[in-house]
Amino acid sequence: MNQLKKGAILSYLNIILTNVVGLVLTPFIIRSLGDSEYGLYTLIGAFVGYLSIMDLGLNNTIVRYVAKYRAENNKKKEEDFLGTSLMIYGGISLIVMIFGLSLYSNIENIFGETLNPEQISKAKLMMLLLVFNLMVSIPGGSFAAICNAYEHFVFPRAMNVIKYVLRSVLVITVLYQGADSVGLVLLDTILNVFFILISYFYVKNNLKIIFRFHKMNKRFIFEIFSYSMWIFLFAVTEQILWKGGQFIIGTKSDPSQVGIYAIGIVLGSYYAAFSGAISNLFLPKAIQMIVKKTSSIELTFQMTKIARFSLFSLMLIFIEFLLLGRQFVSLWVGKNYIESYYIAVIVMIGYTTPLIQKFANSILEAKNLFKYNALIYLGCIVLGMLSSLFLVEKFGVIGVISGIATGWIIAQIIMNVFFVKKLGLDIILFFKLTAKGLVFVFVLTLVVSFLITQIVLFKVGWLDFMIKAVLIGIVYICSLYTIGMNTQEKGMIVSLIKHYLKP
Repeated sequence: MNQLKKGAILSYLNIILTNVVGLVLTPFIIRSLGDSEYGLYTLIGAFVGYLSIMDLGLNNTIVRYVAKYRAENNKKKEEDFLGTSLMIYGGISLIVMIFGLSLYSNIENIFGETLNPEQISKAKLMMLLLVFNLMVSIPGGSFAAICNAYEHFVFPRAMNVIKYVLRSVLVITVLYQGADSVGLVLLDTILNVFFILISYFYVKNNLKIIFRFHKMNKRFIFEIFSYSMWIFLFAVTEQILWKGGQFIIGTKSDPSQVGIYAIGIVLGSYYAAFSGAISNLFLPKAIQMIVKKTSSIELTFQMTKIARFSLFSLMLIFIEFLLLGRQFVSLWVGKNYIESYYIAVIVMIGYTTPLIQKFANSILEAKNLFKYNALIYLGCIVLGMLSSLFLVEKFGVIGVISGIATGWIIAQIIMNVFFVKKLGLDIILFFKLTAKGLVFVFVLTLVVSFLITQIVLFKVGWLDFMIKAVLIGIVYICSLYTIGMNTQEKGMIVSLIKHYLKP
């Protein structure tokens, strides 16, 4: 099995581990820390998380340029590029330190009305640790990027899996020993430094990478930043989208509300992860079609094909969560977090269209039009954030996510117009073909499943939840296969099952 296949398997293993372990570990962390302490932990993590975007998209740039110079067999240019990157990373780490110390000195001014003196003290300690963590991890991310450029996919992904498993075990251990939120941040910092050092020695000893700066080339530096700028801008947008709400709530409400909001966002991110795994299977085919200058109508059909397979998993998760989500949240993290259910539902609704249109983003990147995507989303989500500042006063956490989601959906509408005008995609046909048969499956499953939740009732608990979830899954799969799927889709599913079942 080659590096690419092994790397893909490890990537999917990492997705499964992240989701499953996260579902198991989160309620344990909440119970161990308490609602307020957990809220403080997520608040400061989200706050400092804004600084993590300051890698300026350089990791993606490293993959592109190192792979390019390897193909050209130009070792000198590769060394010069890596030396230049190292210099830029040094400057970024210095800026992170300056911004971090500025935030540290203003903690009381920012959160003084919502945090008590003890929480302020802990927030400051976590801030220092997280800023140091970022100063190390931003340049440290370059080592994984170099591995990818050299097509050594296994090592960085194996390290991610090992790191996640080790962290999970150590989190349980330190919490049993009575650690607080500061202890968790300290643990993450130590683990991060340790694994970055391992990556450095791998790159140095196994790949024989040399960071050598030969000469200053202003044009080259400009070229690097002109490529990475739009990746950076989209990273800014994602930070605002996922962590901006926590910051708003942290300045207006107590830390427990931040925890409620964070849980809702986490559940929404799990929804996205399952779709991403399926969409990525079709990415090589998408790239080939773009390179061959395939017609717009063929691109639309391929986009529809990917969207339908994404919807097969998304619809099941959404129906299950819509009907059983309140019970799940109550069992998982407690009744105090019921509002997380509504936040997650809003996130899932807002996320569905971008998830089924991932293929369109591949086209944007291939045609060097990604900057429009970044600018449109940034503008609309900032407007959504501004509306959240007013909505939080009256509607609390639900108001915050509603404002942000509104901006998000407006951006999606604009991008769909862009897909028609600039890419020539037939978006109306796309939605018609994508929805064909699936709308009926959705409504039928929802109605039958609702009746199941009313009829099947054991003693409320995990057994009751699991039985209902399995029955809903059976109803959905049967109706999807008999009514929703076309002949080609059925054939692909059958051949896939046969492939994995053959001895």
